[in-house]
Amino acid sequence: MTGGAKTTHPLHEEQWAAIRAHLQEELGDAAFRSWLKPLTLRRIENGEALVAAPTRFLRDWVSARYADRIGELWREMNPDVRLVTIEVFVFPAAAPAPGAATKSDAHAPAAETAADELPARGSFLRLRAVEEDHDGLSSPLNPRFGFSEFVVGKPNEFAHAAARRVAEADNVPFNPLYLYGGVGLGKTHLMHAMARHIRERDPSRRVLYLSAEKFMYHFVRAVRYKDTMAFKEQFRSADVLMIDDVQFICGKDSTQEEFFHTFNVLIDHNRQVVISGDRSPSDLDAMEERLRSRLGWGLVADIHATSYELRLGILLAKIETIGAIDVPRDVLEFLARRITSNIRELEMALNRVTAHATLVGREIDLEMAKEVLRDVLRASERRITIEEIQRRVAEHYNIKLSEMSSERRARAVARPRQVAMFLSKQLTSRSLPEIGRKFGGRDHTTVMHAVRKIEELRQSDAAIAEDVELLKRTLES
Repeated sequence: MTGGAKTTHPLHEEQWAAIRAHLQEELGDAAFRSWLKPLTLRRIENGEALVAAPTRFLRDWVSARYADRIGELWREMNPDVRLVTIEVFVFPAAAPAPGAATKSDAHAPAAETAADELPARGSFLRLRAVEEDHDGLSSPLNPRFGFSEFVVGKPNEFAHAAARRVAEADNVPFNPLYLYGGVGLGKTHLMHAMARHIRERDPSRRVLYLSAEKFMYHFVRAVRYKDTMAFKEQFRSADVLMIDDVQFICGKDSTQEEFFHTFNVLIDHNRQVVISGDRSPSDLDAMEERLRSRLGWGLVADIHATSYELRLGILLAKIETIGAIDVPRDVLEFLARRITSNIRELEMALNRVTAHATLVGREIDLEMAKEVLRDVLRASERRITIEEIQRRVAEHYNIKLSEMSSERRARAVARPRQVAMFLSKQLTSRSLPEIGRKFGGRDHTTVMHAVRKIEELRQSDAAIAEDVELLKRTLES
């Protein structure tokens, strides 16, 4: 360590060095130098590893992206470490010439003090990076994902209200609560917020939050080591069970069977169950029918795609948390208009702009944002919608747009509809069930048939091949 009194044990220093080396190999030199190299180990005390970051911005960035991984590596290296905390801690620098103002003087927040001037431990500017259930089953909860940090708008207000009701209720209001929506729209944020709020209101309640993938891992491990009874007891004794991304157990028959029985036991004993997925229960095609039915028993809340107003609100809230960096309003409005896919990509874009400004020392303006986000904006411009595909195909074949969703099966209508389905699969990231819904609520198997049919015809029918190629070029131009 450099600067300040050395407060760590040599063995802990060796473990920290090994963790840093692992992260450098895992993430690459550039990311390691920019974000992880400045971190230092302050001490390990009572099962808590205290890691120092030189600025609030770096602390927030590392906590959002790397904290979980740092926590996992610490627990692998030293099982006694149960918690990793990242604090802002600035080491004393060489004294500047009298009257000289340094860059850090100009930009460092007031809470970021020199080591000799740090306040008592209880008043540190701190961020808990890893918060894990005592038995190791629960996944860490992101300290940035609380209800106060969740920006509410029309697309998510119903899901947010349902989540708050569950988190604040003394009795189970509806069971289960099922949240669904596309990638990066806030499902996981609401799950973390609920888990944290419930734990804070009543620490005696046992809240288990984990992904469906991790549930499957624990189940497979229990079967492998012939410890399924302990597994059942652990999960069925939860007061609140929260499973994120339930679609990942679709097609996993044994895991579904165990989840089904766990679900039933908890519901029967009036324990709260909260589930999230990327689609509604009825669209989980590889899920057993009995389980799909039970997932829809309680309240199903959809999180819709974001609106411009919601995206702008999210950016304004994000800027408040960053604090020290000034981002002009016109830049935020530009990002809210152009980055429309999901919240995660929107925040990533803002982070890239602010990181560039911090590292290069350049003032943020519209031109700078466009330059830094050139690749993101290009990808955004290329994003094609199913509605656009339907309109272009209908115009090309001279049929009504409404025929894309109609029940008519005449070849003059059915073939263009199949072409539109094929292009929707090729040119968008939508799932087969999502595409089917856009074509009059058709089943995903209908979309699969259409895709295969057009693939075959492209090989044997020159006219179809030419139509598809022309439409594809037109849509991508």
